[in-house]
Amino acid sequence: MSVVETVLARVPGPLRSLLLKHRELLKFAVVGSTTFLVDNGIWYLLKFTVLMDKPTTAKAIAILVATIVSYVLNREWSFRTRGGRETGHEATLFFVISGVAVAVNLVPLLISRYVLHLQRPEVSLFVQETADFVSGSVIGMLLAMGFRFWGFRKWVFPDELGGIRRDNLTARH
Repeated sequence: MSVVETVLARVPGPLRSLLLKHRELLKFAVVGSTTFLVDNGIWYLLKFTVLMDKPTTAKAIAILVATIVSYVLNREWSFRTRGGRETGHEATLFFVISGVAVAVNLVPLLISRYVLHLQRPEVSLFVQETADFVSGSVIGMLLAMGFRFWGFRKWVFPDELGGIRRDNLTARH
């Protein structure tokens, strides 16, 4: 029995059916949580070491690394029954959507830093770091996540190609 089946067996019936109905979204959220940790771990590592004066550059690098992790996890788990395109075409679409999402993610941080001037010396280090986290890792991430989920389902892993991918998966296993 898989981990998911074990967890679902302990969930009350009505909630279980709701979770099953929205399993792609749930899996996407688990992948998002994982890449959130990757993103923020790399961002803070870079931001407090080699890119101290370039927080948006550090965030962009962190997002790019997290996006690569996201592609692998989403392709192989969240949307494994969708898609059907050649891997190169699928990956190109994924990274185009993700590239737009990087811009969406960075907008709140850019506004926080350079429009609202929530950076040192205008504010304390605590206020700067809190504003960076809220704008870059909460607001930006939520906006980008919504855009990615919509874009991945619509263009990268469309359901109308799902039969092709399902047949390929069945043939391989």
